[in-house]
Amino acid sequence: MDHVPFGLVLGDDKKKFKTRSGEVTKLVDLLDEAVTRAKRQLDERMGTEGSTSQMTEGDASMAATRIGYGCVKYCDLRQHRITDYQFSYDKMLQLNGNTAVYLMYSYARIYSIGRKAGVAAGDLVGVPPSVGHPKELALVLHVLKFPEVMERVADLLLPHLICDFLYEAAEKYNDFYKDCKVIGDPLQNNRLVICETVALVMRTGLSLLGITPLEK
Repeated sequence: MDHVPFGLVLGDDKKKFKTRSGEVTKLVDLLDEAVTRAKRQLDERMGTEGSTSQMTEGDASMAATRIGYGCVKYCDLRQHRITDYQFSYDKMLQLNGNTAVYLMYSYARIYSIGRKAGVAAGDLVGVPPSVGHPKELALVLHVLKFPEVMERVADLLLPHLICDFLYEAAEKYNDFYKDCKVIGDPLQNNRLVICETVALVMRTGLSLLGITPLEK
């Protein structure tokens, strides 16, 4: 057995996180509040004029639950485990930066490309990835580090290394997405191989953190 020390969760006053009445905060209450805020955020986005983020009430509730639970888990696990950190709903629900919401948004974007292309994963078997563009190469080389990262996580018992890896993967994917056209390009299937691989790695990494991604 290994003794695994960890830091404290702090409130806005940088003291041990508690309720206003001074009691220890229950995890279920944190999760419920995170889901409520995530649902409110989704409703606001869908209510914005010209928004393409439309879904049924049932899908929105399911998405809010995954986002709410995921953001609390990710916020806790992305820190080095011996480091104290301040708990903030606003920060953990941000669409940008190293948050679960950003990773889930990035995963949904990757998934949507495969769906729009209309190419089944089975049709990509044996198709080599395209690595001629610098952004393609950087993304592929990063994804190939996943087994090595997992070995380090197991050896050092530091789950934040998974978070760091996934965040960097999302950043490199978004760089690739900006500069490398996928659908309709002569290299479409070669680039779809990259998308499918990144999606698989992100789905696996999020699952290891206890987070279920969204496909839209």
